[in-house]
Amino acid sequence: MPTKQAIELYSLATPNGQKVSVMLEEIQIPYNAHTINILEGDQFTDEYKKISPNSKIPAIIDPNGPDGKELSIMESGAILIYLSEKSGKLLSNDPRVRNETLQWLFFQVGHVGPMFGQFGHFYKYWKAACDHPYPVERYTKEAKRLLWVLDTQLAGNNYLINNTYSIADIATFPWVDALTTFYGARETLGLDWYKNVDKWLKTCLKRPAVQRWMNVC
Repeated sequence: MPTKQAIELYSLATPNGQKVSVMLEEIQIPYNAHTINILEGDQFTDEYKKISPNSKIPAIIDPNGPDGKELSIMESGAILIYLSEKSGKLLSNDPRVRNETLQWLFFQVGHVGPMFGQFGHFYKYWKAACDHPYPVERYTKEAKRLLWVLDTQLAGNNYLINNTYSIADIATFPWVDALTTFYGARETLGLDWYKNVDKWLKTCLKRPAVQRWMNVC
C-alpha cells in the first residue's frame, strides 16, 4: 500500500535498478515502488522524463529533500550517494575510506556496468543481429579483465572496502550476478576462476535486504 511522504522509486529489476531497491531495503527508508517497463517504452513518456531526463532507470523522488522540498534524482550512482547521506549509512564519514568507496563506486559506474552491459547485449540479446565475432570477443576480454580487477581487490576481504559492506558493493554485485542469471555466461567468462569474486557475490546475495529486492519492480 502506498506510503505518504515515502521515497518514490521508479525502476525495473535490471542490475542498475536492483542497486537502488537493495539500498532502500538496506537503509530501511519507506518507499513506494513503481515499475518502469523499459521493454514497452515507459521510460520515454513525458511524465517519466520529468523525473529522469535521460529516459533511463532507476530514478527516485524524495518528497523531503535536503531543503524540505521535493527532489528528483536520476543516475543510480548519484542515488546511492544521496541515500547514503540521507540515512548516514553505507558510506563512511572517514575521508580516506569515503574516497576509496567512491572510487570503487565510479569504477562500477564507468567500467563494470557499461562493459558487462555491452557484453550481454552482443553475447545474448543481439547475437543474431551481428554475426561478426569482434564485439563478443572485445567485450568478453574486457569483462574478464574487470573481473580480475575485482578479484584482486577482494583478495583477503569480505567486501570491496575494508571488509565493510558499502554502496560500492551494492553498485557492483548485481552486475556480477547478471553475468550468470541474465546472460548465462558463467562458463564463457570462466567465473569459477575468480574465487574471491565468487565468495563475495555469495556473501552479498545472502543478505536479508538483498533477498527482499527480488520482488521489487
